[in-house]
Amino acid sequence: MIPWPLRSAARRLAAAAARAASASVAHVPPPAAPRPPQPCPPEDTAALQHLRRGAAGEQPPSRRPIYRREFPCTTMASRDHSGLTRQLLDFQHGTVDEIDGERDPFKELKARFMDFKQRNCVDNNSNYQNLAQQQTPKFMVVACADSRVCPSSVLGFQPGEAFTVRNIANLVPPYQHGASETSAALEFAVNTLEVENVLVVGHSRCGGIQALMSMKSKQDDSQSRSFIRDWVSIAKSARLSTEAAAGNLNFELQCRHCEKESINSSLLNLLTYPWIEKKVNEGTLSLHGGYYNFIDCTFEKWTLVYRPGLEGGSKYAIKNRSTWS
Repeated sequence: MIPWPLRSAARRLAAAAARAASASVAHVPPPAAPRPPQPCPPEDTAALQHLRRGAAGEQPPSRRPIYRREFPCTTMASRDHSGLTRQLLDFQHGTVDEIDGERDPFKELKARFMDFKQRNCVDNNSNYQNLAQQQTPKFMVVACADSRVCPSSVLGFQPGEAFTVRNIANLVPPYQHGASETSAALEFAVNTLEVENVLVVGHSRCGGIQALMSMKSKQDDSQSRSFIRDWVSIAKSARLSTEAAAGNLNFELQCRHCEKESINSSLLNLLTYPWIEKKVNEGTLSLHGGYYNFIDCTFEKWTLVYRPGLEGGSKYAIKNRSTWS
């Protein structure tokens, strides 16, 4: 049994705590209004400017260093995507949200999809059903993300013919670079789909190559992080080779040289992947380069020759070079 003095003290403490709680509730200030989110400042880095100029078909400016700024706004990754997915699952087919038809950017895409469905599913249903079961492409294509150089449009690939990955400047990182969407796509295409050809396609007026050729290593190292700079740095060796071979030319011609130099750099990077080198040596996989010049609408292609057992001289050569014009 609890002694009386302790019970009395406990009651006094409880009463005091109740009075303090009621007083704090009475004087709780109203919550402050949430601060509106701070908009991110416009991205005006030189790397992005080069990408935009390349997309607009503008001539690149004279060579200059890239300047960057730190952005104070940061959005943390959210896990609310599960809620969005539930909304999609609850969506009833046949219902349509109210959209201003004149401003709907998907109106034309819907018409194109219905045409695609008619040609590929309705008119050629047997092939479509086969593709629904499996894919057996003969090509793995690494192309640029530039909106003007879609390999399916330029080279006429049909569904199931080419496993494709696109990135800035159509680069292939070396095996030592680690995981990336490009290396993952290569692993799946070569080891699982067992494609017979890997084709790296570059193009004219590439904004990513312009960004690469504009880099000044000493200045860039001290600037804030840029995803574009970090990515195109994969092709730094192509830039250095271009400066050595074409350093006396103007910036535009240097970029044109580097556009092809970077393709060959990516072809050599492909051989750093053990399973790619193995299949090339066995003769079950071929590596090709392609260059699409949309200024005069021509396409140049070539095949890499790899001779690992050659002593003296280069282990690499080009064959089957041709231009389609």
